[in-house]
Amino acid sequence: MKRIAIVGGGISGLSAAYTLEQSGFVATQIAYTLFESSGRLGGVLLTERVNDCLVEAGPDSFISEKPWAANLSRQLGLADQFIGSNDQQRKTYVLVKGKLVPLPDGLMFMVPTKILSAARSPLFSRRTKLRMLREWFHPRRKAEQDESVASLVARHFGAEMVERLADPLLSGVYGGTASELSVRAVLPRFAEMESAYGSLVRGMVKARKKIVANLKGTAPPLFTTLKGGMQQLADTLVANLPGESLRLNSPVQAVQRQDGGWIVSAGFNTDQFDAVILATSAPVAAMLIHPSNPQLALELNGIAYSSSVTVALGYGKDVRSSLPPGFGLLVPRIEGKRMLATTFVHNKFSYRAPEDRALIRCFLGGTRDESALFLSDDEIVQIVRDELKQILGISADPEFVRVYKWHKAMAQYGVGHLERLERIEQQRKTSPRVFLAGNGYRGIGVPDCVRSGKEAAEQAMAELGVVQKESEART
Repeated sequence: MKRIAIVGGGISGLSAAYTLEQSGFVATQIAYTLFESSGRLGGVLLTERVNDCLVEAGPDSFISEKPWAANLSRQLGLADQFIGSNDQQRKTYVLVKGKLVPLPDGLMFMVPTKILSAARSPLFSRRTKLRMLREWFHPRRKAEQDESVASLVARHFGAEMVERLADPLLSGVYGGTASELSVRAVLPRFAEMESAYGSLVRGMVKARKKIVANLKGTAPPLFTTLKGGMQQLADTLVANLPGESLRLNSPVQAVQRQDGGWIVSAGFNTDQFDAVILATSAPVAAMLIHPSNPQLALELNGIAYSSSVTVALGYGKDVRSSLPPGFGLLVPRIEGKRMLATTFVHNKFSYRAPEDRALIRCFLGGTRDESALFLSDDEIVQIVRDELKQILGISADPEFVRVYKWHKAMAQYGVGHLERLERIEQQRKTSPRVFLAGNGYRGIGVPDCVRSGKEAAEQAMAELGVVQKESEART
């Protein structure tokens, strides 16, 4: 019997455990134990019901085009719980000089595919609009090395595009800045298009036409969530795992190589395993693996993380009727606000708030404002309410407020991230039967974390030589 330890009970660790559980080898060839330092499983997947509103403390959905979270949900029998984003209402605003300006039609992640629409938009200055026209003739360029998103975007469209779009978009997704994040890791399609077409506009127009041609019927929603909230995915996973394999309130202090296996120390208990899956943040994985592999720990520590604060506010029908239509707004740093973005949750998804309520989520923190995490809840709420009044004119008292703080929860894929991953993999192979999962490596979203946990479990079984018996294979 081979024994596998999973360190971390977020969605990555739960996905790894479920993969092992569904393999058919549990109790015959393998056994596993999942260690979670806190008293709950699911990590940032946390949903609360407050005043008849469904409030997400962490991610509110997953990108529909990435299949792994949806596939897992179907396996768990949750397909009838899928809710798509209300894309017919999808409109996003950018705060420009104190005023809300809608993103122009045809903008595909900061690349304009409808030039006339972009040309009419007050979002861009005349100089940037001229850059957009000239960008069509941008020469092909195959980069010799990685660069920041800001560097590539500025080369094609100018600094204003970085300030008004690239920075706020990436702040909303990664909590990072365009000047720090890697093009190859964060927006690999941009680097590929520059190499193939030169112009990002030409490349994106071709991609758009291909997407339209491949669509059969109605386009899928951009985002998908579950009717009961994202925690429903974690809770259903946990319900499909045996309780005796799950150890809550069990922070792992050490993972050490011994006698061809691994000794895992959690509290006053130590146990021996044949393989270990580290489904934690990269710095935590570095701390655990350091005694056995200092070089691997050094590379893992090179992956930075940002912190974030999510504030949910519930309002009455008067506020709901006063809000502009759409999904929400982005706030560039040059506007001098602490909020990074605001989502009108009641518009984005159904079943999130009654028809006479407004549910708003605001985001602070990121690499430029780590200090936000250390403010009191009252201070955070005051900042959010002041800025909502300045931006949206909301002066009414909220019916409820919830503040959620996430310390060092979002990985930052800095310039050279993919090269770092190659070095991490080389070093990992020198520590037999240790595997990595989580948002620190090849994707930060829920689908990416699901995939990373699944792949880590599959790698562990393969390296442990867990195989079907001939009789089982024939059946």
